[in-house]
Amino acid sequence: MFRENILLALESLRLNKMRAILTMLGIIIGIASVITIMTVGNGLTKGVSDAMQSLGGNNISVYIEEKGMEEEEADEGTGEEPVFGTVEQTYGMTDEDYFTAEMIRDLCDHYPDEIQAISVEEGLGNVECVYNNKSEAASLTGVTAGYFYANNLTMLRGSYFTEQDLDRGANVVMISDKFAESLFGDVDRAMGSSFECTVYDQHLEMTVTGIYQYQKDTMMSSLIMGEGDTSQMYMPLKAARLIYGEDSGNKYYWFDIVTKQGVDSESFAQTAQQYLTDTYYRDNPYIQPSAFSMSSVVDEMSGVMGKVTLAISAIAAIALVVGGIGVMNIMLVSITERTREIGTRKALGATNGSIRTQFITEAIIICLLGGVIGIVIGSALGMIATAVMGALSGPTPFSILLSLGVAMAVGIFFGYYPANKAAKMNPIDALRYE
Repeated sequence: MFRENILLALESLRLNKMRAILTMLGIIIGIASVITIMTVGNGLTKGVSDAMQSLGGNNISVYIEEKGMEEEEADEGTGEEPVFGTVEQTYGMTDEDYFTAEMIRDLCDHYPDEIQAISVEEGLGNVECVYNNKSEAASLTGVTAGYFYANNLTMLRGSYFTEQDLDRGANVVMISDKFAESLFGDVDRAMGSSFECTVYDQHLEMTVTGIYQYQKDTMMSSLIMGEGDTSQMYMPLKAARLIYGEDSGNKYYWFDIVTKQGVDSESFAQTAQQYLTDTYYRDNPYIQPSAFSMSSVVDEMSGVMGKVTLAISAIAAIALVVGGIGVMNIMLVSITERTREIGTRKALGATNGSIRTQFITEAIIICLLGGVIGIVIGSALGMIATAVMGALSGPTPFSILLSLGVAMAVGIFFGYYPANKAAKMNPIDALRYE
């Protein structure tokens, strides 16, 4: 009977094609909306994760923050209970409060099996570069040697900065191949060449010692890092500090730890924070070190994106309720039109259960066909949207199976009442129906 019911349902749809298509339209729109939103949500989550991973998925950022202080406020002699509250600090940091090179070196010596490198960077913003009367803008950043462990740069020409360049703060730079072609016209010509660079109203001569492969930022990474298509240009950190005249020596407000493979960065972040606190900041009443891992940020953002996607998908699924009501309406019309058919079947011995199953099957077939069409349309729209965002993603097997399951559930739920109404018809009254 199952196969026969399916054939009867398909034959009914064939005889009323336009009505069937209009009935399925609500289901198609609902399923397509859910699939599109879930696909875009997966793409956004993947884009956020990839963008954060490009910053160093196993990196740990360590920085200085002011402590919150508890202050007791009570009027003496009033007998009132004291009131405690967090007081915002306005403490001005001194040189003794900053991290020093000795502190960082001690941390590395204490945890040699966990720490691979230390990265420090300081941005100088966008600068104007000139070569042979041709100008080009770039974003200039001062970095330490550890920066290149923390960030995956593919070198095409030359090499990273030498220890001598880093120690003396030489005016040498690493540029991207895109920037080299724009300013010099050729990557080979750019290597070893010098050009004028205006930084903070200072006209400096920079020499190219390395060229790395430029990677275009996706829409998502641009939103997170705010870099856009501007090429990054790197110079030794000491040289950057000399440019903007900061006499901070080996003092740092923050730094990044690049952990070795296999190290739980989230757990080690707490370990490093505790070690610096106990060793150097235990007696400091105002300042304390703080650390967090990029992996924890990635996990947290992915979780938030997943919840947002599910919430929006649930809202979009309301369209399925509208589609289900349409299915119920059409099934009631179909039953009215086929009253004599129902009476004939019951007169020939069809049970109430077989009549009910026939019309529930028809409702399920309508919803399943609409669901399949909706999945195809939703998948296409979702892939187009994620491709535009630069994080191409398709529907997951879970979302497809969930959509098909929901479509079947809608068919059963909204098809049961009309089917039950048909099953309870009196065969004599049904045969008399005109």
